[in-house]
Formats: sequence, C-alpha cells, structure tokens
Amino acid sequence: MDQPTAPVPPPGCPAHHTGGRVPLHGPEFAADPQAYYTYLRHYGPTAPVELAPGVEATLVTDYATALQLLQDSASFRKDARRWRDFNDGKVPPDSPVAPLLAYRPNCMFSDGAEHLRLRQAVTDSMARVDSRRLSQSTERISDYLISQFSARGSTDLLGDYAKQLPLFVFNELFGCPADIGDRVLFGISGMFDGINAEKATEVLFRAVGELIALKRNRPGDDVTSWLMQHQAKLTDEEMTHQLALLLGAGAEPLRNLIGNTLHRLLTHDRYANEGGLIEEAMDDTLWENPPMSNYAPHYPVADMEFAGQKLDAGDLMLVSFAAANTGPALSAARQAGSNRAHLAWSAGPHACPSKEPARHIAVTAIENLLNQLPDIELAVPEDSLAWRPGPFNRALATLPARFTPVQPVRRATQQSRVETPASEAADTARRTERSGLWSQFLNWLTR
Repeated sequence: MDQPTAPVPPPGCPAHHTGGRVPLHGPEFAADPQAYYTYLRHYGPTAPVELAPGVEATLVTDYATALQLLQDSASFRKDARRWRDFNDGKVPPDSPVAPLLAYRPNCMFSDGAEHLRLRQAVTDSMARVDSRRLSQSTERISDYLISQFSARGSTDLLGDYAKQLPLFVFNELFGCPADIGDRVLFGISGMFDGINAEKATEVLFRAVGELIALKRNRPGDDVTSWLMQHQAKLTDEEMTHQLALLLGAGAEPLRNLIGNTLHRLLTHDRYANEGGLIEEAMDDTLWENPPMSNYAPHYPVADMEFAGQKLDAGDLMLVSFAAANTGPALSAARQAGSNRAHLAWSAGPHACPSKEPARHIAVTAIENLLNQLPDIELAVPEDSLAWRPGPFNRALATLPARFTPVQPVRRATQQSRVETPASEAADTARRTERSGLWSQFLNWLTR
C-alpha cells in the first residue's frame, strides 16, 4: 500500500530557510497564494508563518477556528501593545508591516468598554450616510475619473480608477476641502504603496488634524462632523485616529474589491452570459479573492492551547480570510446557496462596520464603468498580470484595459446638484486652481 507523502512546499517557498515558517511575502506568494494556503492546511487549523523578514505570526486557516478566535474576546485581545515580539525589540518600528500592526488609539486596536465607545461612535456616524447621496457621490466621482481616460481607448483600471475612486468618495463624505483632500489622497496612497510610507503617514495625520480643527469651527453635514458631535465625546487625538482608520481601512480594501471584481468580470465570460453579473462576480470575489486576505491581528491574553497548538501570551495571531473561505469546510455551505457566509468582512465584535456602504460604492462604480464603456476588455494576457506582494492584501499591481474611445459624460445633475459636504470645498477650488488630485476633481465639478 502506498505510504502518504509529506506535503511539498509551493514553488519558490523557502520555508526550510525560515525556521519552518512559511513566508507570506515576496513575488512567489503574491503570484499563487492558494498554493501556499493548501500547503499551510497540512499543519492543521493554524500554521507558522513569516509576514516580513524576522516577523513571526501564527495564521489561522480553518473557518471554524477563525470564527472561534474572532468571537472570543476574553481569550484574544486586539490591543497591539500586547505584541511581545514588538515590545522585546524583535520587530523594529521601521518593519514594513509595522504601520498596519503597531498600536494606535482607535477602535481596531482597543478592547472592552473602550472598544464599544469608539466603535459605537464610528458605527452611528457611518449609519447617517444616506444611500441615495452615496450613489450620487459615487456616480459623480466615477464620471470624473472615466472622463480622464475615456477618449483614449485604453487605461489602467487600477491606477486610473479603482485606486482613486474610494479615496475621492471618502474625501467627499468626510467633508475635505481642496488642500486637505489632496494631502489625504497622497498620505493614504503612500502608506499602502510602501513609497516613503513614514512621510506619507505624517502627511495624512497632519491633514486629518487640520480637518478636525476646521470642523470644530465650521461643522458640516459630513462624517467628520457627525463623529465629532457623537455622545462618545471623542478627543481631538481620538478623532484623528478614528478618521485615519476609516480612511485607510476603508479605502485600501475597497480599492482591491473593485479591482479584483473587475479582474473577475474581464477574465470570466460566464458572468456576461448569465446576467446579474456584477453582484455575482463580487460575491465570488469575496469568497475566492478577498481584498484583505490575511489580517485581524489578535493576541492571546495568557499562555494557552488553541486548536491543538501551544500559544504564548502576546503571540501575534492572524486570520487568513482567503484560506478559510476556500477551505473544504465551506464548500458545502457555498454549494447549498449560502453565498455570503464567507469571512471577507471578518466576524465578531471587530467585523467591518461599513460593509453595506462598501458594497454599494463598489457595485455603483463598476456598473457605471461598464455602462459607459460596454466593450471594455483586458488589454494583456491574463497570465501576465502582476499581483502586489505583501502578506495582508490581495491586490493587482495594474489592470490594463482597452475599449472603443467615447466622449466624456457630463450629467445634468452635476450642474445643478444638491448641496453636499464637498460644495464649500468646490467653491474654494473655483477661486483657486490647484494641481492636486482632489482639487482637480473639485475644479471639474464647477466648470
């Protein structure tokens, strides 16, 4: 009888060079993460991984085990000040993964009563966003971005569209005037692209601080003002960190959701043939190619055994949403028609507080693009597309597309639009032409 063979690491996986830890960084992992997840499942529900050189973590790859961790806030905490390797100096502050893991005083990195207070302020403020207004804002911004490339007949749907649209939408929802909005776009993009990330973070926090000072004096009908007026009575420091979290944690996954869904639509003919293509393609993307593939950092409060593994207090634990979604345990649920049982939005007390607005923005953005450019198609072979390296996100580097050139759309509603949080900013931009991305959009609105 044949003896079972040991699992073979995926191509390019140097696990034997990293103390048995499987690296979730580098071009090999980015090119075929599912091969890595298949290999990691042989360790059991959890596996030893390396997020960046010298940064060790335990990755949960099993759906039921992931739910157990995400819902057990007594045994596992979010406060990153518990991260033992960081506290001991084993992980330096300038590690490339530190910006997304190191502690900040916001609702993502808090527990208990403090988390409830901060989270409620965010949830209540985001709940005040009107879906009709969100649709109008998204369509207006979509029209503008499409107008910048529609006459060319070609574009990079990542750099020219999916990357910019969420940031523009959030700038409008948060009431950013022109100069502050330009710096917010620069800061968020730099943080996630890893280009001078420290400087980008500094620019973002300074811009958000100025936005808070502005709204203290002149509150408006926007998320920043609502958050400020909430009964939680957030301090300026708390306001800064909540807004930076909403901008960063909202824009980057939404960029990837739009990009990954467009990728699926452009590479799978069956959606066009079956109808209802956008919603179905988005659900399939959230199952199989979620925009945040490995995240939800947690820390055991004490030495313990979990899923058959010994953990020490302060160990870094991450959940692989991508591995849990595609594991054998969920195949039956998905086949039975439970199309949204996936973990792409996380679960438990720290689940995404804005998944419905995020879906709404993404569907509107994709629908508007396909309506205006109905014959859009991939401009390069699918196997030539490159995915951005990194342990947390599942994101394309570029998505080149081509289409029949069309003249830019100018909706009548843009000329006689209702008052929005961006209206005052547009008035400012009308008086002063600026070169920043947000200023260019505001100038376009007023032409």
